[in-house]
Amino acid sequence: MTEIVCRCEDITEEDILDAIDQGYTTLEEIKRVLRCGMGPCQGRTCIPLITRIVARKTGKSLAEVSRPTTRPPLQPLPLSVFAGEEE
Repeated sequence: MTEIVCRCEDITEEDILDAIDQGYTTLEEIKRVLRCGMGPCQGRTCIPLITRIVARKTGKSLAEVSRPTTRPPLQPLPLSVFAGEEE
């Protein structure tokens, strides 16, 4: 059974392991290649899971696996905020 790691982007553990086998060994690289952490949850659910997968596969400790860059907004916002409409 294939485990879904990133529900927003439908990324499986197998997808992540394949990316690591291809040489993408940082969370930043995996995020850019697979788009995990770019869905509505902004990685709140999947980044901790992916961190553990990367640490296990590469032999690094969790502390050695650096977090990907986050860019505002740090939480989902309705488009009306960007359009300047009042709620």
